[in-house]
Amino acid sequence: MKATLRGTEIYFDITGMQLRLAGKDLVEKPVLFMLHGGPGGDHLGFKCHSLQLQEMAQLVFIDHRGCGRSKKTKQSDYSLENNIEDIEALRKHLGLKKICILGGSYGGIVAQGYAIRYSKNVEKLILSVTIPSHRAVTEAKQYLAEYGSAKQIAICQHLWNGTFKNHKHVMHYFKLMDSLYSLTARRKHKPVFSESKTIWSHEALNEGFGGFLRRFDFVPKLKKIKCPTLVLAGQDDWICRPSQSKIIAQHIPNAQLKIFRNCGHAIAVDAHDKYIRAIKRFLKDK
Repeated sequence: MKATLRGTEIYFDITGMQLRLAGKDLVEKPVLFMLHGGPGGDHLGFKCHSLQLQEMAQLVFIDHRGCGRSKKTKQSDYSLENNIEDIEALRKHLGLKKICILGGSYGGIVAQGYAIRYSKNVEKLILSVTIPSHRAVTEAKQYLAEYGSAKQIAICQHLWNGTFKNHKHVMHYFKLMDSLYSLTARRKHKPVFSESKTIWSHEALNEGFGGFLRRFDFVPKLKKIKCPTLVLAGQDDWICRPSQSKIIAQHIPNAQLKIFRNCGHAIAVDAHDKYIRAIKRFLKDK
């Protein structure tokens, strides 16, 4: 499905019932917006590893503007500001008073920005393998310099500089980087990112790492988030180091923090069952 919002078309998909029968009672489940990573990825990863969450919530999958199946526009449109406001526009479009949000990686940045600005509209917030400020990039570069191969360090220059040429170039990056993103890929030699069906927008990726991800800083504003918040991290995540999740949890009042051992950035793959259980438990808690 596509919705015309704020001058563009945003693709979204929905699975799971919002209202279900439980015996003679009618139970209303929360609506969970699923915000993907990148910048420049799409929602398909959630459909591969998070569909079980529909037992607890109605899931709304979203492709950020210019990403996946959403309309392509000019690169400068693919900003954090627009991504945040598009979520609010979709909430209104669907006629929802409150939403829950699961943001993974870059989606977690968008989720933080939304929850800071529209705290009254967020029922529960899940921030998975994400960062609160531009300072996290320096830490990722340090980890890469210590543990990355020469080829990995070289290809990452295109990430840091925002100079990917096309989708094929991005997929070559993930082929070289899979073993750092996922311990499953490293141990089982099983591709995780490099053979996914994600439609990568190199323009959105370049706009982020070449621009606004060098400047954003939500840390001073995280205290504005008042809803119950669950923060998830991978102990061996190279690009969103667990120390960044600790910062997020320290600054959001009463946030819960869970760090998965022996997991990289792809915690939904590396620790799938634990990832699903943690989120289900959080959504179930009153």
